Amino acid sequence: MSDTQTAVRAAEPAAAVTAPVVDVVVPVYNEEVDLGPCVRRLHAFLTLNFPFTARITIADNASTDSTLTVAEQLAAQLDGVRVVHLDRKGRGRALREVWQSSDAQIVAYMDVDLSTDLNALLPLVAPLVSGHSDVAIGTRLASSSRVVRGPKREIISRCYNLILRASLQAKFSDAQCGFKAMRGDVAKLVLPLVEDGEWFFDTELLVLAERIGLRIHEVPVDWIDDPDSRVDIIDTARKDLLGVWRVGRALTSGRLPINELRAAIGREPLVEGVPLGMVGQLVRFGIVGVTSTLAYLLLYVLLQGITGAQAANFLALLITAIANTAANRAFTFGVRGSNQAVSHHFQGLIIFAVGLALTSGSLYTLHHWAPNAAVHLELAVLVIANLVATLLRFVGLRWVFRNAGKHPVPEAVR
Repeated sequence: MSDTQTAVRAAEPAAAVTAPVVDVVVPVYNEEVDLGPCVRRLHAFLTLNFPFTARITIADNASTDSTLTVAEQLAAQLDGVRVVHLDRKGRGRALREVWQSSDAQIVAYMDVDLSTDLNALLPLVAPLVSGHSDVAIGTRLASSSRVVRGPKREIISRCYNLILRASLQAKFSDAQCGFKAMRGDVAKLVLPLVEDGEWFFDTELLVLAERIGLRIHEVPVDWIDDPDSRVDIIDTARKDLLGVWRVGRALTSGRLPINELRAAIGREPLVEGVPLGMVGQLVRFGIVGVTSTLAYLLLYVLLQGITGAQAANFLALLITAIANTAANRAFTFGVRGSNQAVSHHFQGLIIFAVGLALTSGSLYTLHHWAPNAAVHLELAVLVIANLVATLLRFVGLRWVFRNAGKHPVPEAVR
């Protein structure tokens, strides 16, 4: 149930509001001057140059001027135009409200200033209609995009996207271009997890889409900056950075049900018998394994002369096994937070016992056949035994963390 009271005014006959292929949302706040020319131009384009049935939804975000009146007049005059009024401000809030309730196959939005050339609309939605992609975004940062805007906005935009790549490992090129579309069924699954109701909405949606495994299609656009833009750059930048921190923490803590959504949307492994994410897990496990093996060998060398070979092996393996389980839990398998941490470490110690049996058994066998074996020979035997133990450890840890990090699935996913 939304926390925003919404009223829908559709002046056209019922036959005209049959579910369209595309629902283009134009979110507005105090745009009484620009709204009329924008909607009439967009309506003419959709009527004359667009091959799919389309509806325009004007989403009024609690305007205090005559925007709502102008919107209602447009809905009365033009077929396929409707108005949704919200009592609270926020572009993201308006998009979430309209997109979640839309009956269209594809939901899209564009800014009221129509900074993006409308000829990019068909390339934007076509991959979604065909089913090839799940989300489509316009990008002003592609080499083939043609953009007219001041250096200040250009630098801010590029720096922001660099921050997203560094902090959230985002791979999309342009988070804030006001020209996006999404499959309606996918939107209903993802939108309940998007918390922001303002300008960070786009970024949060795209980050979640990437993590879930949705295919994001990018369309280079021709874009002309609106000199009359009312966006408060400083305040927006501050809120965006806070949003990056919040989403990063949610992903780090495992609070978001990413795995469940991937399963619900059907992002299955490409290669039969290779579980989803296993290749990445192997790479991360290898990094942790190399680090912990080096630490193990260093500890063994330091302790061997003090405690003897077997005791040194036990202590070095125990210390690195605890650290290894913690590192693999967070880094390899993405399980964070205190939930089941004790159980995971206990099961990790059981796997440690298997590794201890292999390495201790190897040392015992070596000393049985070569009682005076040099340290470098002991290390060689331990490396081979550890390789075998590492393979068993990977299999064992995948079993330990098989159900870890799961969360209740949003109602829309069930």
